[in-house]
Amino acid sequence: MAQLSAELEQFFFAPDRGAQVTLADILTLAGERTFGFLFVLLSLPSALPIPAPGYSIPFGVVMFLLAVQLVLGRQRPWLPQGWQKKGFDLKKVQTVVKAGVPWLRRIELLSRPRLSYVCTTPTGRVVMGVAIALMAISMMIPIPGTNTLPAIGIFIVGFGLLDDDGLISLMGLTVCVLAGTLSGLVIFGGVEGTKFLMNQLGRLLGIGQ
Repeated sequence: MAQLSAELEQFFFAPDRGAQVTLADILTLAGERTFGFLFVLLSLPSALPIPAPGYSIPFGVVMFLLAVQLVLGRQRPWLPQGWQKKGFDLKKVQTVVKAGVPWLRRIELLSRPRLSYVCTTPTGRVVMGVAIALMAISMMIPIPGTNTLPAIGIFIVGFGLLDDDGLISLMGLTVCVLAGTLSGLVIFGGVEGTKFLMNQLGRLLGIGQ
């Protein structure tokens, strides 16, 4: 099977591609890879350091629904037919894909099946589903600073699911914990709580006072 980065380039930059991309198109591209693929692709616009307004809330809703299905043990995702018809401008999608492909290629160099039980056992999938659901909720909150890091967490967890790479998924879960802490401080602690967290992270990284 071709690498994800190559498939995305081939699919979204095909000469005969229409002016709109729908969720049904994305499901078709996902094929048998289902949950991991969808989490990677749907989190990508919010995870990248590029302006991508209008994606975090609708994609957050979709990812929340998918995460609940993961928790419930579904092997294949289900989306309402009305949602599948939702269209997105191809040019905007191509901008996101073009920016995301280099990051995908870097992870593809590292990704391989290992600690697969993290991704394949019911317990592991429940833990990941709960984490993704919480991150998806955070992405839907209209407060600055509550969507990028959660999206990155979902992206990394999803990539681990895609290749049954439990190590990468565990790294993603770690990012989810950090994102949840940051979102909690932004929502409940306000400016002072956020400054406190950033100062502590700065000290851990050796850049604090």
